[in-house]
Amino acid sequence: MKFKPKKGDTVIYPQHGACIVLNMKRMKAFGKTQDYLILRTVINEMTLSIPVEQISTVGVRPPVSSSELQDLVAVLAKADPRVPANWSRRFKNHQEKLKSGDVYQVAEVVRNLAARDRDSALSAAEKTMYDRARVNLISEIQPALRVSTEEAELYLDKALEKGVLRPARPVAKAVAKKAAKPVAKAAPKSPGAKIVKAVAKKK
Repeated sequence: MKFKPKKGDTVIYPQHGACIVLNMKRMKAFGKTQDYLILRTVINEMTLSIPVEQISTVGVRPPVSSSELQDLVAVLAKADPRVPANWSRRFKNHQEKLKSGDVYQVAEVVRNLAARDRDSALSAAEKTMYDRARVNLISEIQPALRVSTEEAELYLDKALEKGVLRPARPVAKAVAKKAAKPVAKAAPKSPGAKIVKAVAKKK
């Protein structure tokens, strides 16, 4: 079924995240008059216009449903993602995922770069990509859960903590606990044992 957003709807526009449909307007551009969908991005309130006939082509779609969020968490929580070691290959791969507009591929970018950032600092370009991907994902989680931006960000971070950002067991605490473990004391020797020892010595 063809996606037909209406005024007030929340839609997802690849690389811009969640947007609110302001209205539909007939305009002339490049010598052609056609209907345009007027959008406002949720994150920075930027106004965008897209020809209605190109909605599917540019990847505009409805946000994920609350039931689909469990699949999203499964992607984010994957513990050991395989990421290309080569910087240029990795960057190109992630760019393509972001351009796809697919929420699960955007989640893969967030997860992969979170893991990379955990092990070694991201380059400036990857840090920018990571921040943008996070913002886009948060803007999609927010309408699905009907929560604030802060709550959506917390939801994202908790999902990551189930996998690539799972807190390591505090080693110092474990060592201290082991050191504090009570050592069994030797049982006191009985008087009889002392007498036997003395007799043996006398012989």
